[in-house]
Formats: sequence, C-alpha cells, structure tokens
Amino acid sequence: MLDFDRLADAMGELEEDEVVEMLEDVMAEGGDDAAKAMEACQKGMEKVGSLFEEGEYFVGDLIYAGELMTQAVEILTPALVGSESSGPKTKMILCTVKDDLHDIGKNIVRAMLEAAGFDVVDLGIDVPAEKVVEVAKEQNIKIVALSGVLTLALDSMKETVDAIRAAGLDCKIIIGGAPVSPEACAAMGADEWAHSPQKTINVCKAWAAEA
Repeated sequence: MLDFDRLADAMGELEEDEVVEMLEDVMAEGGDDAAKAMEACQKGMEKVGSLFEEGEYFVGDLIYAGELMTQAVEILTPALVGSESSGPKTKMILCTVKDDLHDIGKNIVRAMLEAAGFDVVDLGIDVPAEKVVEVAKEQNIKIVALSGVLTLALDSMKETVDAIRAAGLDCKIIIGGAPVSPEACAAMGADEWAHSPQKTINVCKAWAAEA
C-alpha cells in the first residue's frame, strides 16, 4: 500500500524523483489508488503554498512545483478520467478571471479536461467578463469554467457570471480555486464549485452527458 502521507511530503519538498516513482507505482498496480494519490499531491501543493507565504520558498520554487504537479497529473490522468468519450467533443471555456494572474491550477485542470475528451478553449489569465461572453457566443459554448486564486477573484467571477446570464447564454458555469465555496457559488449564481481538479472533471463530464 502506498504511503500517501509520504507522497504528500515528497510533493511539498519538491522531491521529483520520489514523487514520479510513487505515482508510477500507483499506475503499475492498476491505478485504483489514483484519486488518493492526486489528493496527496494536492496536499503537497498546499504545503508548497504555505512555505512560499512563509518566505521559505520563492517564485522559482512555485514554478517548479507547478511543473511537478502537471507531471503528476499526466501520469495519473489515464486512471482518473477513464477512456475518452467517442463522438464529437464538448467544447468549453476555461480561464482565470480578471485581476488574477495565476495559471498553475488552471493548467492542471485543462490537462485533465483534455484527457477526458473535452475541446478546451483556454482564454488564459486576467480574462474580462466581456471576453468570456464574446467567445461563448461565437463558439456556442455550453460549459464555462472560471478559475481564481485570489479573494478578489470572487468579484470578477460574479461579474462574469452576471454577464453570461445578462447575455442570455445557455451555459453551465463552474467556479474553482482557493477562495470559492458553496456560499460564494450560490451568491454569484454559478451552477457548481470545486476545489479539486477531479471534481471539476466529474461535474463537466456529467453536464456533457446531459447535453
């Protein structure tokens, strides 16, 4: 049985070789523990964030941690998302909202969504509400995923949700990132919220199946 606490520590300590070896062991054993391994990696990323706030890690460490987490996702994704759906791919928007420049979490989610069979239109970071509405109209988007790490991202998320609704677009909207909560989701009128990439994937797959 894999030591998930050790995996979390290894991720937090940026021990790339150890993390990769443990994740490859999970996949070699059939991938049944992939979700637990992903949770452990996310705990490790939380430790990275704490160490950065405390001044023990620097921007370069954050970038390295993001690359390591992306590598972890690539290893685990086949077991997490299952086989890709056949037929046309569901097209969706993914972006980090206005005034937020973080993209590590967004990029991880994009990799998993694409592996799950979605056609992801990644608008990048610091994306204003009008841009989301414009692209959603042009490309007949049915799912919009809004990401943010900063608390002020909640205001931008609400602006974007309001703009989508005001435009009369028939879109399902999921918000994700550290500051989101059930209460924030309800207050801004989004359809769902998520802290983990896996929940985002599961929700979007369920919406795509209903379309």
